[in-house]
Amino acid sequence: MIYLELLWVFIQVGLFSIGGGYAAIPIIQSHVVEAKGWLTMTDFTDLITIAEMTPGPIAINSATFVGMQVAGIAGGIIATIGCIIPSAIIVSLLAFLYFRFRSLSFVKDTLAILRPAIVALIASAGIGILILSFWGEGGFTTDVTALNIVSVIIFFSAMFVLRKYKTNPIFVMLGSGVLGAVFYLLL
Repeated sequence: MIYLELLWVFIQVGLFSIGGGYAAIPIIQSHVVEAKGWLTMTDFTDLITIAEMTPGPIAINSATFVGMQVAGIAGGIIATIGCIIPSAIIVSLLAFLYFRFRSLSFVKDTLAILRPAIVALIASAGIGILILSFWGEGGFTTDVTALNIVSVIIFFSAMFVLRKYKTNPIFVMLGSGVLGAVFYLLL
């Protein structure tokens, strides 16, 4: 039964995550954390961190991770398949239609309309993770004492290095991890 639930959840993720992996994050969160309760919000944030750091698409990495957490290796395989099947079918169909009808203004207009919605989905996921990092599972509050100063310092340091020096994001992630380990081990 758990395998069918995993398959169905990740078929939905694969089917409705229009815009790529980052657009899938709020959908995965909705199903896995809120509806099913398979992961806590902290576990989900760890999942996103691991899924971003490992090679491959974030939605597929997330599906594999959730499936393995919930039902072992078989669950990881089933969740991954569930996430891939709708995307493969939809992309194949859309590629055929796009190459056949790409010169039509309707196609161009539709793509232009979808762009802001995708940006909003990605921003929503990013803001949710930022709030969790800064304030914890309690969420946003105006109480300054609830703010995780270490997370804020690392975040703004990373943003400064990325913007000012155009450093490779991989090095910034590694540096942030080292800084976080040092801060949390010393404090």
